[in-house]
Amino acid sequence: MNELQTPEEVAQEVRRLVGKLQAEGRSDLLLRAIGVPLLEELRIEAAKGKLSRLLITKDYRFILVDYNYKEVELQPVHKAVYLLFLAHPEGIEFKYLPDYREELTRYYMATAKMLDKEKIIEGVNHLVNPLDNAINEKCSRIKKVFLDLMDEYTASYYFISSHTQRQVAGSSRIWFQRLKVITLPRELVLSEE
Repeated sequence: MNELQTPEEVAQEVRRLVGKLQAEGRSDLLLRAIGVPLLEELRIEAAKGKLSRLLITKDYRFILVDYNYKEVELQPVHKAVYLLFLAHPEGIEFKYLPDYREELTRYYMATAKMLDKEKIIEGVNHLVNPLDNAINEKCSRIKKVFLDLMDEYTASYYFISSHTQRQVAGSSRIWFQRLKVITLPRELVLSEE
């Protein structure tokens, strides 16, 4: 390609080359050329037109601004879990939730003003206990609420979902981080605070 090409001309050339690979039935080569991280970035770019800004009000109401200010109705415990994952765009492995106990407790206390502290601490203990299914139940409920408000593709950016990251140590040791993340671009998250 000529270095004097405009970005638009480069895009046109890429489109032509993509068409050639598709005509040959070689989507595998196309995926290898693009790479999964770029593919995810393109997926987010494609979805941006459908994604709404999420406003978190001072009193912890969750509002979808671009969906006619539709409220995402969650219980305080669900809001606390959601706020924790929003604060960690890098993701959290459930097995490490005990490391986030204090932060989760702060979010829960902020969202559940009417609940006494002992109940909140008891609830957080269930959430961070790796032998308890409470965190999975809360994530399922959050997912259902978003699925009730929008299509599955769009909702997938808002709920807490799985993301596996491959880790390599040296040459012979490979393990996987099983992260849980909210993939909503953080520039779409607004706060009245």
